[in-house]
Amino acid sequence: MSKSTPYVMRQGEQCAVTLTLNGRERSGHCETRELLSDFLRHELGATGTHVGCEHGVCGACTVHLDGVAVRSCVLPIAAVGDRKITTIEAVGDTPAGKKVQAAWRHIDVVQCGYCQSGQVMQAASLLAQNPNPSDADIDAAMAGNICRCGTYNRIRAAVKQAAKEA
Repeated sequence: MSKSTPYVMRQGEQCAVTLTLNGRERSGHCETRELLSDFLRHELGATGTHVGCEHGVCGACTVHLDGVAVRSCVLPIAAVGDRKITTIEAVGDTPAGKKVQAAWRHIDVVQCGYCQSGQVMQAASLLAQNPNPSDADIDAAMAGNICRCGTYNRIRAAVKQAAKEA
């Protein structure tokens, strides 16, 4: 299967996949209906992408496709095409990601940490698209990411601090 060839997904059908993950071309095999989160974790070893709800509502599985935050637990690998994927393992190599990670450490956002890779990915995407977000912008962008520890105030403070660093 080439990256740009459309095809009908059939359960049980295997395909070879080549994609750009964190700036490197990576290859693997998967079932055509396999989800991006599973392919990243199980085939490519990018285990920083967590899977929480498996329905795209908690945000723990957030990755970037060409810099835009997406839920990888509901995205079939076949839909990725030739877009570039960035995961938590490499978001710190981007200007926005580096600032967000520094702010996360400074504000001490993390409690249990399970949701944090998705939170950081969402915040980095927000700041890459809107370097000076208002509280309403932050709340709207981060609303789809659930933190079971309730660190929402610290998350907002860290996003604001990262924006100031821009």
